Amino acid sequence: MQTEFVISAGEQPKRLDVFLVHREPKLSRAALQRMITAGWVRVNDQTAKSSQRIKAGDVIAFDTPQAAPLRLNGQTTRLEILFEDRACLVLNKPAGIVVHPAPGHWSNTLLNALLDHCVRLGEAATPSLVHRLDKDTSGVMVIAKTAEAHRGLAVQFECHSITRLYEALVWGVPAQEEGRIEFAIGPDRQNPKRTSMRTLKPKAAVTEYQVAEPVGAVAARILLRPHTGRTHQIRTHLQAIGHPILGDRDYGGGRVGAIDGYEIPRVMLHARTLGFTHPITDAYCEFTVAAPPDFDATYHLLHLGASCEGKASCYSESPEIC
Repeated sequence: MQTEFVISAGEQPKRLDVFLVHREPKLSRAALQRMITAGWVRVNDQTAKSSQRIKAGDVIAFDTPQAAPLRLNGQTTRLEILFEDRACLVLNKPAGIVVHPAPGHWSNTLLNALLDHCVRLGEAATPSLVHRLDKDTSGVMVIAKTAEAHRGLAVQFECHSITRLYEALVWGVPAQEEGRIEFAIGPDRQNPKRTSMRTLKPKAAVTEYQVAEPVGAVAARILLRPHTGRTHQIRTHLQAIGHPILGDRDYGGGRVGAIDGYEIPRVMLHARTLGFTHPITDAYCEFTVAAPPDFDATYHLLHLGASCEGKASCYSESPEIC
Protein backbone atom coordinates (compact mmCIF):
# COMPACT_ATOMS: atom_id res chain seq x y z
CA MET A 1 0.00 0.00 0.00
CA GLN A 2 1.41 3.40 -0.97
CA THR A 3 1.21 6.40 1.34
CA GLU A 4 1.62 9.92 -0.04
CA PHE A 5 1.47 13.30 1.63
CA VAL A 6 2.63 16.91 1.15
CA ILE A 7 4.84 18.70 3.69
CA SER A 8 2.85 21.56 5.22
CA ALA A 9 4.01 25.18 5.13
CA GLY A 10 4.62 25.26 8.88
CA GLU A 11 7.01 22.30 8.93
CA GLN A 12 10.61 23.14 9.84
CA PRO A 13 13.35 21.62 7.62
CA LYS A 14 14.67 18.36 9.05
CA ARG A 15 16.16 15.06 7.94
CA LEU A 16 13.84 12.78 6.00
CA ASP A 17 14.29 9.83 8.38
CA VAL A 18 13.70 12.04 11.44
CA PHE A 19 10.50 13.42 9.94
CA LEU A 20 9.20 9.95 9.07
CA VAL A 21 9.90 8.56 12.56
CA HIS A 22 7.39 11.07 13.95
CA ARG A 23 5.01 10.56 11.04
CA GLU A 24 5.10 6.74 11.21
CA PRO A 25 5.70 5.88 14.91
CA LYS A 26 5.11 2.14 14.33
CA LEU A 27 8.29 1.99 12.24
CA SER A 28 11.73 2.34 13.83
CA ARG A 29 14.25 4.81 12.47
CA ALA A 30 16.48 1.92 11.39
CA ALA A 31 13.58 0.32 9.50
CA LEU A 32 12.77 3.61 7.80
CA GLN A 33 16.41 4.08 6.82
CA ARG A 34 16.40 0.61 5.23
CA MET A 35 13.23 1.51 3.33
CA ILE A 36 14.81 4.73 2.10
CA THR A 37 18.01 2.94 1.04
CA ALA A 38 15.96 0.29 -0.79
CA GLY A 39 14.20 3.00 -2.79
CA TRP A 40 10.78 2.54 -1.18
CA VAL A 41 10.64 6.20 -0.16
CA ARG A 42 10.54 8.97 -2.76
CA VAL A 43 10.63 12.75 -2.41
CA ASN A 44 9.08 14.65 -5.31
CA ASP A 45 9.05 11.38 -7.28
CA GLN A 46 12.82 10.94 -6.84
CA THR A 47 14.74 8.44 -4.73
CA ALA A 48 16.11 10.05 -1.60
CA LYS A 49 18.66 9.68 1.18
CA SER A 50 17.94 9.44 4.90
CA SER A 51 19.90 12.65 5.45
CA GLN A 52 18.00 14.64 2.83
CA ARG A 53 16.37 17.77 4.25
CA ILE A 54 12.66 17.99 3.58
CA LYS A 55 10.96 21.35 3.17
CA ALA A 56 7.48 22.80 2.79
CA GLY A 57 5.78 21.68 -0.40
CA ASP A 58 7.76 18.45 -0.79
CA VAL A 59 5.70 15.42 -1.77
CA ILE A 60 6.71 12.23 0.03
CA ALA A 61 5.53 8.82 -1.12
CA PHE A 62 6.46 5.42 0.27
CA ASP A 63 5.28 1.83 0.29
CA THR A 64 3.85 1.06 3.70
CA PRO A 65 4.70 -2.44 4.98
CA GLN A 66 1.56 -4.45 5.58
CA ALA A 67 0.99 -6.95 8.34
CA ALA A 68 1.50 -10.51 7.19
CA PRO A 69 -1.73 -12.52 7.27
CA LEU A 70 -1.91 -15.43 9.66
CA ARG A 71 -3.06 -17.73 6.87
CA LEU A 72 -1.84 -18.18 3.33
CA ASN A 73 -5.24 -17.68 1.76
CA GLY A 74 -6.34 -21.01 3.20
CA GLN A 75 -3.21 -22.79 1.92
CA THR A 76 -0.51 -24.36 4.03
CA THR A 77 3.12 -24.24 2.95
CA ARG A 78 5.09 -27.32 3.93
CA LEU A 79 8.03 -26.49 6.17
CA GLU A 80 11.04 -28.77 6.61
CA ILE A 81 11.58 -28.24 10.32
CA LEU A 82 14.87 -29.51 11.77
CA PHE A 83 14.28 -28.48 15.39
CA GLU A 84 11.57 -26.69 17.35
CA ASP A 85 10.79 -25.80 20.93
CA ARG A 86 8.90 -22.93 22.57
CA ALA A 87 11.79 -20.50 22.08
CA CYS A 88 12.97 -21.03 18.54
CA LEU A 89 12.63 -23.03 15.36
CA VAL A 90 15.24 -24.22 12.85
CA LEU A 91 14.24 -25.06 9.30
CA ASN A 92 15.62 -25.85 5.87
CA LYS A 93 14.46 -23.02 3.63
CA PRO A 94 13.79 -24.06 0.03
CA ALA A 95 14.99 -21.92 -2.86
CA GLY A 96 12.37 -19.74 -4.53
CA ILE A 97 10.52 -18.46 -1.46
CA VAL A 98 10.76 -14.88 -0.20
CA VAL A 99 11.55 -14.73 3.52
CA HIS A 100 9.73 -11.55 4.58
CA PRO A 101 6.74 -9.63 3.20
CA ALA A 102 7.80 -6.64 1.08
CA PRO A 103 6.45 -4.63 -1.86
CA GLY A 104 5.43 -7.15 -4.50
CA HIS A 105 5.53 -10.05 -2.02
CA TRP A 106 3.00 -9.35 0.71
CA SER A 107 1.88 -12.98 0.88
CA ASN A 108 3.19 -16.51 0.27
CA THR A 109 6.41 -15.73 2.12
CA LEU A 110 8.30 -17.83 4.66
CA LEU A 111 7.08 -15.60 7.49
CA ASN A 112 3.47 -16.12 6.38
CA ALA A 113 4.02 -19.88 6.48
CA LEU A 114 5.61 -19.66 9.94
CA LEU A 115 2.70 -17.67 11.30
CA ASP A 116 0.33 -20.23 9.83
CA HIS A 117 2.40 -23.03 11.38
CA CYS A 118 2.18 -21.53 14.88
CA VAL A 119 -1.56 -21.00 14.56
CA ARG A 120 -2.05 -24.63 13.53
CA LEU A 121 -0.09 -25.75 16.57
CA GLY A 122 -2.34 -23.63 18.75
CA GLU A 123 0.60 -21.51 19.92
CA ALA A 124 0.36 -17.83 20.75
CA ALA A 125 3.97 -17.36 19.60
CA THR A 126 4.77 -14.75 16.99
CA PRO A 127 7.77 -15.93 14.96
CA SER A 128 10.29 -13.22 14.12
CA LEU A 129 13.35 -13.11 11.90
CA VAL A 130 16.86 -12.59 13.23
CA HIS A 131 18.54 -13.15 9.85
CA ARG A 132 17.51 -13.71 6.25
CA LEU A 133 18.36 -15.67 3.15
CA ASP A 134 17.74 -14.33 -0.35
CA LYS A 135 14.80 -15.73 -2.31
CA ASP A 136 17.00 -18.00 -4.44
CA THR A 137 19.21 -19.15 -1.55
CA SER A 138 18.38 -22.44 0.15
CA GLY A 139 19.47 -23.74 3.52
CA VAL A 140 19.38 -23.52 7.31
CA MET A 141 17.65 -20.67 9.14
CA VAL A 142 16.82 -20.11 12.81
CA ILE A 143 13.61 -18.32 13.77
CA ALA A 144 12.84 -16.76 17.15
CA LYS A 145 9.42 -17.49 18.65
CA THR A 146 9.62 -15.22 21.70
CA ALA A 147 10.97 -11.74 22.39
CA GLU A 148 13.56 -13.18 24.77
CA ALA A 149 14.79 -15.65 22.17
CA HIS A 150 14.94 -12.91 19.55
CA ARG A 151 17.13 -10.76 21.79
CA GLY A 152 19.45 -13.66 22.58
CA LEU A 153 19.88 -14.69 18.95
CA ALA A 154 20.15 -11.12 17.65
CA VAL A 155 23.10 -10.45 19.98
CA GLN A 156 24.92 -13.49 18.58
CA PHE A 157 24.39 -12.36 15.00
CA GLU A 158 25.42 -8.82 15.92
CA CYS A 159 28.73 -9.94 17.47
CA HIS A 160 29.30 -12.53 14.70
CA SER A 161 29.54 -15.50 17.05
CA ILE A 162 27.24 -17.59 14.84
CA THR A 163 28.78 -20.54 12.96
CA ARG A 164 27.88 -20.32 9.29
CA LEU A 165 29.03 -22.39 6.32
CA TYR A 166 27.74 -21.90 2.78
CA GLU A 167 28.47 -23.70 -0.45
CA ALA A 168 28.21 -22.28 -3.94
CA LEU A 169 28.85 -23.09 -7.57
CA VAL A 170 30.90 -20.26 -9.06
CA TRP A 171 31.98 -19.17 -12.52
CA GLY A 172 35.58 -20.17 -13.19
CA VAL A 173 38.08 -21.61 -10.73
CA PRO A 174 39.85 -19.37 -8.18
CA ALA A 175 43.63 -19.38 -8.62
CA GLN A 176 44.14 -19.98 -4.90
CA GLU A 177 42.54 -23.01 -3.28
CA GLU A 178 41.59 -20.94 -0.26
CA GLY A 179 41.54 -17.28 0.62
CA ARG A 180 40.10 -14.44 2.67
CA ILE A 181 38.10 -11.65 1.05
CA GLU A 182 38.11 -8.39 2.98
CA PHE A 183 36.33 -5.67 1.04
CA ALA A 184 34.12 -3.09 2.75
CA ILE A 185 30.72 -2.99 1.06
CA GLY A 186 27.42 -1.13 1.21
CA PRO A 187 24.55 0.13 -0.97
CA ASP A 188 25.81 0.85 -4.47
CA ARG A 189 26.01 4.56 -5.32
CA GLN A 190 24.08 4.09 -8.56
CA ASN A 191 21.67 1.38 -7.50
CA PRO A 192 20.92 1.21 -3.73
CA LYS A 193 19.15 -2.13 -4.17
CA ARG A 194 22.54 -3.66 -5.00
CA THR A 195 25.55 -4.04 -2.73
CA SER A 196 29.04 -3.14 -3.91
CA MET A 197 32.39 -1.63 -2.98
CA ARG A 198 31.33 1.54 -4.79
CA THR A 199 29.36 2.87 -1.86
CA LEU A 200 29.07 5.99 0.27
CA LYS A 201 28.47 3.87 3.37
CA PRO A 202 31.16 1.17 3.44
CA LYS A 203 31.01 -1.43 6.20
CA ALA A 204 33.71 -3.97 6.92
CA ALA A 205 32.95 -7.41 5.49
CA VAL A 206 35.00 -10.61 5.65
CA THR A 207 34.42 -13.89 3.83
CA GLU A 208 36.73 -16.91 3.82
CA TYR A 209 36.50 -19.43 0.98
CA GLN A 210 37.90 -22.84 0.10
CA VAL A 211 37.68 -24.58 -3.28
CA ALA A 212 36.01 -27.93 -2.62
CA GLU A 213 36.28 -29.18 -6.20
CA PRO A 214 36.99 -27.57 -9.58
CA VAL A 215 34.60 -28.46 -12.39
CA GLY A 216 36.96 -28.43 -15.35
CA ALA A 217 37.93 -24.84 -16.07
CA VAL A 218 34.39 -23.49 -16.26
CA ALA A 219 33.24 -23.65 -12.64
CA ALA A 220 34.01 -24.71 -9.09
CA ARG A 221 32.17 -25.89 -6.02
CA ILE A 222 33.40 -23.83 -3.07
CA LEU A 223 32.77 -23.53 0.67
CA LEU A 224 32.34 -20.11 2.27
CA ARG A 225 32.49 -18.84 5.85
CA PRO A 226 31.18 -15.28 6.21
CA HIS A 227 32.53 -13.61 9.35
CA THR A 228 30.17 -10.67 8.97
CA GLY A 229 26.57 -10.53 7.81
CA ARG A 230 26.22 -7.72 5.28
CA THR A 231 23.46 -7.70 2.69
CA HIS A 232 24.47 -9.80 -0.34
CA GLN A 233 27.95 -10.15 1.17
CA ILE A 234 28.86 -13.50 -0.38
CA ARG A 235 27.46 -12.56 -3.77
CA THR A 236 29.29 -9.22 -3.78
CA HIS A 237 32.60 -10.65 -2.56
CA LEU A 238 32.63 -13.44 -5.13
CA GLN A 239 31.89 -10.94 -7.88
CA ALA A 240 34.75 -8.78 -6.59
CA ILE A 241 37.33 -11.58 -7.01
CA GLY A 242 36.04 -12.42 -10.48
CA HIS A 243 34.10 -15.58 -9.62
CA PRO A 244 30.39 -14.70 -9.36
CA ILE A 245 27.90 -17.37 -8.37
CA LEU A 246 26.36 -19.33 -11.24
CA GLY A 247 22.82 -18.17 -11.94
CA ASP A 248 23.40 -14.79 -10.24
CA ARG A 249 22.70 -12.47 -13.16
CA ASP A 250 22.45 -9.44 -10.84
CA TYR A 251 26.10 -9.76 -9.83
CA GLY A 252 27.56 -11.83 -12.64
CA GLY A 253 25.67 -10.79 -15.77
CA GLY A 254 24.61 -13.04 -18.60
CA ARG A 255 27.81 -15.10 -18.58
CA VAL A 256 26.75 -16.90 -15.39
CA GLY A 257 23.20 -17.59 -16.58
CA ALA A 258 24.14 -20.54 -18.77
CA ILE A 259 27.19 -22.76 -19.24
CA ASP A 260 27.70 -24.55 -22.58
CA GLY A 261 24.01 -24.21 -23.33
CA TYR A 262 22.83 -25.45 -19.94
CA GLU A 263 20.55 -22.88 -18.28
CA ILE A 264 21.37 -22.36 -14.60
CA PRO A 265 17.99 -22.56 -12.79
CA ARG A 266 18.75 -20.12 -9.93
CA VAL A 267 21.50 -18.52 -7.87
CA MET A 268 23.57 -21.56 -6.85
CA LEU A 269 24.07 -20.65 -3.18
CA HIS A 270 23.17 -22.90 -0.23
CA ALA A 271 23.38 -22.20 3.52
CA ARG A 272 24.76 -25.57 4.57
CA THR A 273 25.53 -25.23 8.30
CA LEU A 274 24.27 -22.95 11.08
CA GLY A 275 25.46 -23.11 14.67
CA PHE A 276 24.37 -20.97 17.62
CA THR A 277 23.95 -20.97 21.38
CA HIS A 278 20.36 -21.68 22.37
CA PRO A 279 18.99 -18.36 23.69
CA ILE A 280 17.30 -20.01 26.71
CA THR A 281 19.25 -23.17 27.60
CA ASP A 282 22.72 -21.88 26.56
CA ALA A 283 23.37 -25.23 24.83
CA TYR A 284 25.32 -25.08 21.57
CA CYS A 285 23.19 -26.18 18.60
CA GLU A 286 24.44 -26.90 15.10
CA PHE A 287 22.49 -28.03 12.05
CA THR A 288 23.70 -29.11 8.62
CA VAL A 289 21.58 -29.83 5.54
CA ALA A 290 22.79 -31.13 2.19
CA ALA A 291 22.37 -29.04 -0.93
CA PRO A 292 18.98 -29.52 -2.65
CA PRO A 293 18.47 -31.59 -5.83
CA ASP A 294 18.65 -28.65 -8.26
CA PHE A 295 22.05 -27.66 -6.86
CA ASP A 296 23.44 -31.19 -7.16
CA ALA A 297 21.88 -31.66 -10.60
CA THR A 298 23.58 -28.49 -11.85
CA TYR A 299 26.90 -29.62 -10.37
CA HIS A 300 26.69 -33.09 -11.96
CA LEU A 301 25.74 -31.71 -15.37
CA LEU A 302 28.65 -29.27 -15.26
CA HIS A 303 30.98 -32.05 -14.11
CA LEU A 304 29.73 -34.30 -16.87
CA GLY A 305 30.28 -31.59 -19.45
CA ALA A 306 33.79 -30.91 -18.14
CA SER A 307 34.73 -34.60 -18.32
CA CYS A 308 33.48 -34.77 -21.91
CA GLU A 309 35.40 -31.77 -23.30
CA GLY A 310 36.32 -32.47 -26.87
CA LYS A 311 33.69 -35.19 -27.19
CA ALA A 312 30.05 -35.15 -28.20
CA SER A 313 27.86 -32.96 -26.02
CA CYS A 314 27.03 -34.47 -22.66
CA TYR A 315 24.00 -32.25 -22.24
CA SER A 316 22.08 -34.39 -24.72
CA GLU A 317 19.36 -36.80 -23.72
CA SER A 318 21.89 -39.64 -23.96
CA PRO A 319 24.86 -38.69 -21.79
CA GLU A 320 26.15 -42.26 -21.99
CA ILE A 321 27.54 -41.48 -25.45
CA CYS A 322 30.51 -39.92 -23.63
